[in-house]
Amino acid sequence: MTNIMNDPDTIGLRVDAEAIRETMEYYDAQSWTDGLPVVPVTESYLQKFLAETTRDPAAVLFSMPHLNRELTVRLAAINAALAGCRPEYFPVVIAAWEAIAKEPLPVRGIWQSTTGTAPLTVVNGPIRGEIELNGAGNVFGSGFRANATIGRAIRLALINVFGLRPHLLDQATQGTPAKYTACIAENEEQSPWPPLHTEYGFDASESVVTSFVIRSVMHIEARHTSVPEQLALDFVDTIRRTGALIHQFTSALLVLSPEHAQVFAGAGWSKDDLRTYIYGQVVRSRQELAAVGKDAVSRSTNWRVPGDHPDAIADNAGEPDDPDTVRLLRYPTSIQIVVAGANNAGVSAVAEVIVLNPPNEFPMSYSKIGDQE
Repeated sequence: MTNIMNDPDTIGLRVDAEAIRETMEYYDAQSWTDGLPVVPVTESYLQKFLAETTRDPAAVLFSMPHLNRELTVRLAAINAALAGCRPEYFPVVIAAWEAIAKEPLPVRGIWQSTTGTAPLTVVNGPIRGEIELNGAGNVFGSGFRANATIGRAIRLALINVFGLRPHLLDQATQGTPAKYTACIAENEEQSPWPPLHTEYGFDASESVVTSFVIRSVMHIEARHTSVPEQLALDFVDTIRRTGALIHQFTSALLVLSPEHAQVFAGAGWSKDDLRTYIYGQVVRSRQELAAVGKDAVSRSTNWRVPGDHPDAIADNAGEPDDPDTVRLLRYPTSIQIVVAGANNAGVSAVAEVIVLNPPNEFPMSYSKIGDQE
């Protein structure tokens, strides 16, 4: 350590480091952070991000009319730089914002929800390898700059451009760690099925971002079976839990480890087969819903309420030939499937996706990575 501190070159770095630290403290005092330090941004550094796109820096990527605020390409670049992105990540950030802007949400106030919603960005295609975006081990964890900073760029813009700060416009009761960052790649190389983006018309060679609005990511430990029905029922049990049921219906993104995906594919199941099976099993009895006060819906909000609530009306989720059975998924496609994680254990996840009323077929949106108008 003594030799390092006496090195003339290192002494110069110490001076720069102090200035950087002071700048970071200044940014924090302005509330320009998510609670973690951010990278100081100069105009020359910002230009490296803007050079990654032909989009006009003044072009609007996303707006919240109820807040009278807009996110431009330039503002997205500033927040990507603050987040620690490399300039070459910026096309992914732009595509993520374009996907978010297409999300089937009737009001942009969903980002201020007491539920603590967070954007989950899933990336497919060759860009994953080009920027070293992780889709394998520890996919929801730390250790990969592209994952950490692309997701963080979205959150910082929500804070700095739209003012969604906790205790102020962000009304999350408890929130979720995903509100720091949530960006993963699909592990296409170890998936037995076609990748996510090919399901909505893109070629496997194209790079695409898919955006979801999530509430939580729940861990599924299932190393005990190679019977697809048994494994699927573990996912069913998680999806149909009453604590997740806000509206008449719910939806979910299955993030399957390669090992679990192979259990299904090895038994001859396609993604559609898995969706159809889960759809048929995600039900509750009317009595079970009544026990937790969720056996009816509100006529004004369509949220689930007790049957004796003054605003209660009957839901339309019951089976016509079995009124006691309530189906909790509106369509088989209320389940979407991505393969991600290491191929080393029977560990997967269910991401609870925000579903609206009346719900769309599935609340997600996507955008091809590259310059688009």
